[in-house]
This record gives sequence, structure tokens and C-alpha cells, in this order.
Amino acid sequence: MIKVAPSILSANPANLMDDINKVQGADYLHVDVMDGSFVPNLSYGLNTVEGLAKSTDIKLDVHLMIQNPENYVEKFVKAGASIVGVHVESTQHIARAIQIIKNAGAQAEVVINPGTPLTALEELLPEVDQVLIMSVNPGFGGQKFLETSISKVKRLSALRQARGLEFDIEIDGGIGEQNVRAVYDAGVDVAVAGSYVFDAEDYSKQVQTLKDLTK
Repeated sequence: MIKVAPSILSANPANLMDDINKVQGADYLHVDVMDGSFVPNLSYGLNTVEGLAKSTDIKLDVHLMIQNPENYVEKFVKAGASIVGVHVESTQHIARAIQIIKNAGAQAEVVINPGTPLTALEELLPEVDQVLIMSVNPGFGGQKFLETSISKVKRLSALRQARGLEFDIEIDGGIGEQNVRAVYDAGVDVAVAGSYVFDAEDYSKQVQTLKDLTK
């Protein structure tokens, strides 16, 4: 059964905690942090992560879409992030960023954009707890799922098995009933779901549906 991480980017920012409290069964909350530079959008920051950590027991999966994340990762761990994701495309010091996350006591995740080959992160795989495959171009919610992501997941899953590694594979972008089984069968452990969850009337039902489809 797949784990589900609802993305609060699609929740109502004016009633954020109300929306989060209506989600039952989520394994993580996915928090997108955008700096307006690495991606052309701005979103939540340290204060939001700190507030969420104090207000919910759901583990926070914090996805940093920012330049030079090594300068900020320790602060996000201290703010309450359980998992911190950093893009290989966002820094020349990705290995340093991962080590800082782990030293601070959180799980380290490396993130890769749709146009970036897996070779960009192969050397990092023994050091990370999770790999996030972007199945849309990062920066905005509600985008259409890129089908090429499935083959990338399959190749990553094969690498994981061949090397005897135990990192989780997460996917983010356009996930719903129509493709969750396919990505799960390809090797995905955690599915980020934004508009699929928060555009519905019953958030918890949407989370459970994704789980039921991957039993």
C-alpha cells in the first residue's frame, strides 16, 4: 500500500489548519518551500513549518525549491521538518546539504526534476533516506502528470534493488486515481497529492482511495 503525503500548496492558505485537520490517514504533510528564484513562485517558509510542527502530529515532508539550500536546511530541521528534500539542480554542494540534514537529525531526501537524468544523483543514493521524482515541472500545483516519470521510477527502483539500498521513492505532481497504481507498481513508496486531495469535498476519502487502489 502506498503512503500518501497531501501537499498543502493546494490547501486554502486562509484556513490552512482547518484543511489539515480535515485530513485523516495521511502519512506525511508535504510542504513546498519556494523562493521565487529556483522556481518562479513564492510559498511557505520557516514560520509555516514551525507553526505546523506545533499544531499537528503528522510528520512534515519539507520540499525545498530554493537556491543554495545548504544554507537553510538546518533551520528547517530545527523548525520541525522530519524529512528535508533538496534538489540536485539547486546547488553545487548537494552532498554537503544532505549531510547537514542528517547531522541535524532529520531524514535526507534528494529531489530531481523531470528533465534531469538519474545519473545526476546516482552517487548520492547510499546517503539518502528518500528520493523524490518530480512528475511535473516544479513551481505550481495542478499540473498534468508526465508519463515519462514512470520509466524513471522503474529505473531508479532497479538501481535500488541492484545495490541493496533501502531509500524510499516519492513522486510529486499530477497524482490521482488514474495513475497511482501505475507509479506504485513501478516502485513508488510515497505519493504526494495536492489538488486531488484538497479540491475534493472529503479530503480523508481521497487519501484512503489512493491507499485502497494500491493494496
